Amino acid sequence: MSNTGIAKNPSAPQVDPAVIAKLRTIAVALLSDQLHRNCGSTGLVPYHSPAPMVGTAVTVKTRGGDNLAILRAYDFCRPGDVMVVDAGGDISNALVGGIMTLAAASLRLAGMVLDGAIRDVAEIRQRTFPVYARGVTHRGPYKDGPGAINVPITVGGMPVNAGDIVVGDQDGLLAFPPSLAATVIEKALAQEQKEHGTIDSIREGRWDRAFVDALEARCAN
Repeated sequence: MSNTGIAKNPSAPQVDPAVIAKLRTIAVALLSDQLHRNCGSTGLVPYHSPAPMVGTAVTVKTRGGDNLAILRAYDFCRPGDVMVVDAGGDISNALVGGIMTLAAASLRLAGMVLDGAIRDVAEIRQRTFPVYARGVTHRGPYKDGPGAINVPITVGGMPVNAGDIVVGDQDGLLAFPPSLAATVIEKALAQEQKEHGTIDSIREGRWDRAFVDALEARCAN
């Protein structure tokens, strides 16, 4: 990242709308299980009224508490994109608040993910527009730069590349390449059906817990 200005790169192609529509119906936990349960962010939480989020990543790298690159990144976002911002987890100053999240919603972004702080939380909580962040502070942002748009970033320990699929719900966030979507969806739907069967057996008083014996037998201690 240069010492001055904003490094700008073109946005990646958007994910197939049919894939996006299918992912909106699947819980993030189910998707995560198909990616070995070791992907996804930690420490970022939803601040909006509950609503699922799925879209194509437009990534932003910025200095903690500075939103100049975020302001420029709106020009690179299309309806259905998720702006994903790496501010290094700094929560000293808010990156965005009520106005900038409203602007994102008006541009029909699918959501905003910020590894940094936000403010105007009471206002944001009243909306269904997805906003994920690491923390909250009343202290406003600087607008000095530097920054970069559509570069590899990390948010909450989760690598995100421009063009990745980003999904979120009340359990958290997950990002993965579009090339994995078909396999992840297929396996997640199969697991969902299996879990429905387990739920039915619990409700009907016939839950078979014999599998616990095998799990216990393999314990090392």
